[in-house]
Amino acid sequence: MDGSRVVIVKKKKVVKGGHHGGSWKVAYADFVTAMMAFFLVMWIMGMDQGVKDVVEGYFSNPVGFKKAFGGGTNPLSSGNSPVNMEMRAAALLLTRELQTQTLEETAGALEKAIQSGGGVADLEAEVEVAMTDEGLRIELMETGSENVFFGVASAQPRPSLIRLLEVVAAELGGGETPVVIEGHTDARPFRTSSGYSNWELSVDRANAARRLLVARGVEGARFLEVRGYADRDPKIRENPLDPRNRRISILLPFSEPIDLSDGSRIVPTESAAGSVTVVEGGSNGS
Repeated sequence: MDGSRVVIVKKKKVVKGGHHGGSWKVAYADFVTAMMAFFLVMWIMGMDQGVKDVVEGYFSNPVGFKKAFGGGTNPLSSGNSPVNMEMRAAALLLTRELQTQTLEETAGALEKAIQSGGGVADLEAEVEVAMTDEGLRIELMETGSENVFFGVASAQPRPSLIRLLEVVAAELGGGETPVVIEGHTDARPFRTSSGYSNWELSVDRANAARRLLVARGVEGARFLEVRGYADRDPKIRENPLDPRNRRISILLPFSEPIDLSDGSRIVPTESAAGSVTVVEGGSNGS
């Protein structure tokens, strides 16, 4: 066949992957990554400001952050200017947040127990529960003209204090947070011929409160210190004779040292459990 052409048609058979294809896996991986990033951002937004600063510092200067971390310090970023801090600080910030959550739960349970009655609603006393830079502080204060917790110049607990500490012990007994007990008096002059003064009295009252808590379920090994302040740390400073200055303070401190924004530092006591510490300084009161 002169002049004719032979046309050869080649067909390539394409085998579709169908449900065995892998393209959906890429899309799913992108979705999971996006969700992980979303929840990570939401988690960081709920963190303490110090933790946010650490994260910001890393993304602002990752090279400097890694070098500082290897050398023992972490830079916290303020804009683009990293500031040195101790390597442990980042971990302590996370530890502080967990401790704060635990202490806030304890505070809520204690306030609920007191508000519900617990046999203490009729006492001439006031209970103040507050989170501080040191930890959770529970103040048991007298409000009446009569000595409600102890007799005059006495460290023997009265039934009102026993009832109140029973409520407190019920909430603290199952925990593991260390405990510090502090005793305070008002400024009423008091001194015996033997030299026994408000310093000794405030320590003895605090130690009596410690024994009551131990007897009602708070493990003795949790107590770090028993402190006596006499009248040197009044609750009502403008009136040193106010009955609210006669009080027992129960402190559940944070267990790690933390650097505060004002440059001061909280360092927990390393005293042996059950030791008695007298905070010296000042004159007598009662």
